Amino acid sequence: MRYLLAALLSVCFSISAMASPNFNPKDLSVVWEPVKNDSPKPGQSLNAITITNHGKTSLPASGWTIYFNSARGVLETSPTNNVKFGFHNGDLFSLTPTAGFTELKPGQSERIEFIDDDLVVNITDGPEGFYLVWDDQPKKGYNLGDFSIKPFSPNYAGLVTPAVIYDQNKNITDIPEAELTKVFPTPVSYKEMGGYFTLDNNTLIGVSNDKNLQEGYNTIVALVNSVLTKKVKVNIKSEKAITLQYEEGLNSEAYELSIFPNGIHISASTPTGAFYAIQSLKSLISPSAYAHPQKEIQLPCVEIKDEPRFGYRAFMLDVGRNFHSKEEIFRILDVMALYKLNVFHLHLTEDEGWRLEIPALPELTSVGAKRAHSLDSKNTLPASHGSGGDTGNGHGTGYYSVADYIDILHYAQARHITVLPEIETPGHARAAVKAMNARYNRLMAEGKKEEAKKYLLSDQNDKSVYSTAQAWNDNVIDVSLPSTYNFIATVIDGIKDIYKQANVPLTEIHFGGDEVPRGVWEKSPAYAALKASHPEVQSTGDLWYYYYGKVNELLKARGLKMAGWEEMPLRRTKVDGQPVYIPNPDFAQEHWQSEVWNNTLGDGNEDLAYKLANGGYHVVLSPVTNFYLDMAHYKSFDEPGYYWGAFADIDKQFSFIPFDYFKNSKVDRNGLPINRNIFIGKQRLTDYGKTNIIGLQCALWGENIKSNERLEYMMLPRMLAFAERAWAQDPAWATEPNPAKSDSLYQVAWVNFVNVMGKRELPRLDYFNGGYNYRIPKPGVTFKDGRYYTNVQFPGLTIRYTTNGKEPDAKSPVYNDAVTYTGDGIKFKSFDNKGRGSNVTEPAKQ
Repeated sequence: MRYLLAALLSVCFSISAMASPNFNPKDLSVVWEPVKNDSPKPGQSLNAITITNHGKTSLPASGWTIYFNSARGVLETSPTNNVKFGFHNGDLFSLTPTAGFTELKPGQSERIEFIDDDLVVNITDGPEGFYLVWDDQPKKGYNLGDFSIKPFSPNYAGLVTPAVIYDQNKNITDIPEAELTKVFPTPVSYKEMGGYFTLDNNTLIGVSNDKNLQEGYNTIVALVNSVLTKKVKVNIKSEKAITLQYEEGLNSEAYELSIFPNGIHISASTPTGAFYAIQSLKSLISPSAYAHPQKEIQLPCVEIKDEPRFGYRAFMLDVGRNFHSKEEIFRILDVMALYKLNVFHLHLTEDEGWRLEIPALPELTSVGAKRAHSLDSKNTLPASHGSGGDTGNGHGTGYYSVADYIDILHYAQARHITVLPEIETPGHARAAVKAMNARYNRLMAEGKKEEAKKYLLSDQNDKSVYSTAQAWNDNVIDVSLPSTYNFIATVIDGIKDIYKQANVPLTEIHFGGDEVPRGVWEKSPAYAALKASHPEVQSTGDLWYYYYGKVNELLKARGLKMAGWEEMPLRRTKVDGQPVYIPNPDFAQEHWQSEVWNNTLGDGNEDLAYKLANGGYHVVLSPVTNFYLDMAHYKSFDEPGYYWGAFADIDKQFSFIPFDYFKNSKVDRNGLPINRNIFIGKQRLTDYGKTNIIGLQCALWGENIKSNERLEYMMLPRMLAFAERAWAQDPAWATEPNPAKSDSLYQVAWVNFVNVMGKRELPRLDYFNGGYNYRIPKPGVTFKDGRYYTNVQFPGLTIRYTTNGKEPDAKSPVYNDAVTYTGDGIKFKSFDNKGRGSNVTEPAKQ
């Protein structure tokens, strides 16, 4: 009997083990279909996924679980009663078949309905990253096949329809290119004098005796050689020359550029000023020269005097959530340099990934830089943001080696860009926490107990319960642990050593400080021990000041300064029993750099940046309402991006008024007219506070940036509008006190800007550096008297249309005048010079 039982168990095990290899999960496709908003309850949405078997074998009715990621909660029970949904951590969910799920045979489909706890607004709101795990192989994930999304036409307030877009564009007039300013961002002084300088390979390029400007000479030679068919000759006699000379008295980023019929003259007092003059020279070159090298190029004769409004002009990229290669970083640095941005804030660490090699702590990248199927995070982090079941996804898994980072530093330095490294702490630190747990487990297995504990970031006996805004329950560093400061010191030393190897200056490190949830540390034994021995620590709230005081000491001991998000320099207190934040007086004299994102309209913190600046902190304005480039452009199902803080089309960056952003705030986060009473009682920026606004920063968070193409779509051309605000002087419309006159001046400036974009800068980006995947806005359309009228945000783009139900392509008819058509199926798209198209505009049936 014993042998029979063993034999039966062996047979059962063999059948189970054979079940998984007989079916290829790649044969399963998934279609997401938003079904109905406000169903079954207000504020919820009914959705469905349809799984189709395209293979030659059947998917068993059980013995597997499918995992996926979702940025919003999914209710456990399915209305179709064929699966059960489960939540794990962060954005990881699963669906497990119930008795209602039957074997899925080849060619068959299974519809699974589910309920989200939020409404569906755009394509970002759906599930993603589906992969299957067999019950008998619980540690291995198999990615499913194709994923697609069904169109959805939601009906909600603030929806941007083709007619709305048409109305927004109706006052945009066409300005001839000859009348446009041909340097961007707009210089302080720009005057065209008539005539042209002809640039060809007989142009002499010279430099003054100032050795500091030799770099500028090399940059000019490289530029000219890149746009001409023949390279410039060296040491020739020529009546035409480009000269570069030192000019005492100019500010460090200032320059003067004069172009005459017989020469180009550049003056600067630093290599940085000379570099920006050369970027303006690039801007003067016709965009067509970047498409194909020219035998000769005509440059308009101009006189330019220029310098930036703000000395700190930053772009922040989150590579923690989704990684981007060194080569794509180079492309970003190139376009930043072209538009005179000078700080690249690299958000290197997150809950979902640690992206910088620290040789002393190898687990940070051997564990913390990898994502795959994992429910315990012992060897990899779990799948997140659609990264799938294995480590093969290059945006879920990846990091910069020391050599890679040095290459990035050198590439940035050559373009006069400072790279600011950010190590997000104490929240948003799950990758680091789990990596140090892995290190602990490895060394404990080797019998090295004391070494194992040296860098732990969590107390294994901590029973605190919390959940972050991103639904993680184990992502916060325990700042009560002495080992935390061993870790911080080692990371600082590792970063400092990389900059030293690169021979690139490092002056500050950004240590995050964002979104630490309530409930952390409350039941940590380490906190209890610290509280008993440190009378200044009376509550977990005091740990905030304790932590940043300690980190500041570590930085100062190494000659470095502290930067962080706005919560870092704040103190929590109460007014009339209600919690409020004030600038922390304990650290005000340290002049920490505080990057303020939270001006979410209606949440009560609209004046937070001004409070900190008035309180003595150095502030970088990075408001979610205007400068978060991961926000969707507007409320439309086909526009990707989050929208929790705002919708942020290019007008939001262009219209920003740094010293009075209450004035430029016109609509709320849903795109609806704002109630201006929210600004009553809010702090205005004082003259002293203005001296503490050191600059501006636009930010691209990475949750939805799963490809380089999507990165460039979200970044461009919005980065250009940001660059205009960061570099150009305060425009007249921003300071005009009369609202009607201000609006009129703004409209003139806006029309000029969109013409510059459509006729000069977007055509340049079509070919510069191989071309960028900038977002092409779709046309606005209105129907009147049996005719369709259409327009586009950027004059210079081409609108094409079809009436056969197919999407327009680069060969479809060009829209020149109103289209007379009364049937169904008319569609419009905008196109760039290379034939790339926008999203399709399909007006409502008439």
